[in-house]
Amino acid sequence: MPANPSLSFGSFDYACSQTALPICPLVGTQLVTPSCYARNIEISSGNLLFEPATIFIECVALLMTGIMIYNIRSKYVAVGRKEIVVLFYMYVATIVNELLLVSGIIPMASEAYKYFVAVHAGFLVATFWTLAFNGFVGFQWMDDGDSKSLWMLRGTTFAAFFVTFLIAILTFKNAAGLSSASPTVLFIIYFIIPVAFLLVYVITQTILVINSLDDRWPLGDLYFGLIFYIIGLALQFGLSTVVCNMSDHYIDGLFFGCVFTLLGVMMVYKYWDSITREDLEFSVDKPVEDRTPLIVG
Repeated sequence: MPANPSLSFGSFDYACSQTALPICPLVGTQLVTPSCYARNIEISSGNLLFEPATIFIECVALLMTGIMIYNIRSKYVAVGRKEIVVLFYMYVATIVNELLLVSGIIPMASEAYKYFVAVHAGFLVATFWTLAFNGFVGFQWMDDGDSKSLWMLRGTTFAAFFVTFLIAILTFKNAAGLSSASPTVLFIIYFIIPVAFLLVYVITQTILVINSLDDRWPLGDLYFGLIFYIIGLALQFGLSTVVCNMSDHYIDGLFFGCVFTLLGVMMVYKYWDSITREDLEFSVDKPVEDRTPLIVG
């Protein structure tokens, strides 16, 4: 294997040579590690805490997401309130799972490690699917917040999680015709499908704003979120080694991936908040049937 693997469809080698993804020890013909990665800290005799800067940012992300969830739940009559909050719950689940993996709390040598990585992949894809689903909620093709909409969201999100988890664990175990040495299917699910779901959300929301709203400013929030995500990918998979060397191994691409993902999620919240409003007279307990969803327009 070359010292610096090139970007190749279906292979995790290039991504793993740039940043220490939790999935890297489980795929490929041999272990590929970054040439530069964040230093660890010793928390007790013989016990190391990996990626301390990344862990700090993920704790900040949990705090910020909790605040966003509280604010969303406070907007009682906003369109898609119950659907969009599922996205943030999924993001929290993904962060918590990732914390266990990148910190080393779940050791790579543990048999449980591959299951936690499969769960992480499932949460990742399911989170992006939830984002794509929310892209259609504002069109009011079905009543938002009712049981039909919520159960469709929950059912399809669980399906996205389960299918991804199953493919991941079968790949790690080299079962059912899937191979960890050639993880093309998992590569598509892990890298390609989330981007496709993200684009679905951006496109549907662009159409919604142009066709339904007089104010175009919310598109700024939407596109800034997309830009933040792209910057995060560039730093994580393109400039990780440069950043790591410049910071004297204190941070690496994984750190910036978490930072800019958080910024992207915050812009999704800001965008949703900017296109929804509520009449204060509906801010008291009132049956859902009696409320009228409002979109700024």
